[in-house]
Amino acid sequence: MAVHRVVVLALDGVYPFELGIPSRVFGTLPDRYEVLTCSVDGGPVATNSDFSVTVEHGPEALATADTVLLPPFDVARLSRELPPPVSAALAAVRPGARIVSICTGAFVLAAAGLLHGRPATTHWALADAFRSWYPEVALDPDVLFVDDGDVLTSAGAASGVDVCLHLVRRDHGTAVANHVARLCVMPPWREGGQAQYIESPVPSDPASSTSATRQWALENLHEPLTLAELAGHARMSLRTFARRFNEEVGTSPGRWLIHQRVARARHLLETTDLGVDDIAGQVGFATGTSLREHLHAAIGVSPVAYRRTFRGAATAG
Repeated sequence: MAVHRVVVLALDGVYPFELGIPSRVFGTLPDRYEVLTCSVDGGPVATNSDFSVTVEHGPEALATADTVLLPPFDVARLSRELPPPVSAALAAVRPGARIVSICTGAFVLAAAGLLHGRPATTHWALADAFRSWYPEVALDPDVLFVDDGDVLTSAGAASGVDVCLHLVRRDHGTAVANHVARLCVMPPWREGGQAQYIESPVPSDPASSTSATRQWALENLHEPLTLAELAGHARMSLRTFARRFNEEVGTSPGRWLIHQRVARARHLLETTDLGVDDIAGQVGFATGTSLREHLHAAIGVSPVAYRRTFRGAATAG
């Protein structure tokens, strides 16, 4: 199996935590990934903390990348136009390379024209500024990351872990991604989107949270689970439950349930020989046709195609 090279471009003002995410996640699989860090001139890079970092590579490393990753940098350094050294560095990226940003890294991709007419995300607190500068980008500030094929963008800080784990899952299947997540002491995926992290009043009564009902739902995904049943379990009215759920998770109960059912179905497709109809029954879809429709809507492939691709990747690991 060829080793996939990830090249991280560190810009002045880089956030040290996010700078280290690619090495931490991809570095757990040295037989599958190689991680290099570079700067626009090969010299030391100032971080947004009280220290600088020395990198081993200059921008020429970008020409060798299978994946280029842009960690975030201090918002005080944001500009609508790309600084010439950054523009020159990005020009070295070869056609076909996968490009990924975390948080403010999306501003660089947008300024470079790489997000024109495409869906993307960035930190929710920067959504208004991003929209005013780049109205041609279909910004969604409510999600943790956006996968648009060869370009992926993620929200702030820890969402960088989410998108990197997602790439491992995309490249090598759920079993390998779950293994990496365990080594990082991190859930394989997180529920909901950024909305759950936006500052809002914290419920004074723990009973007003929907977390227990979400856990109950995950244990009973094989059941139809209507909104009325969820609200009844939470001992809330339908209206209160729907509002509280959206505040805590960042999406509606219905959409969340579909996401969980699809995620469980993907896991079963990768790890079992069960037929599509059997899997549909285990995850709460009424029929195999319903599972096919929802899986295609979520990731654009049929269950057979998904199993052929990712079961092979999982067993290869």
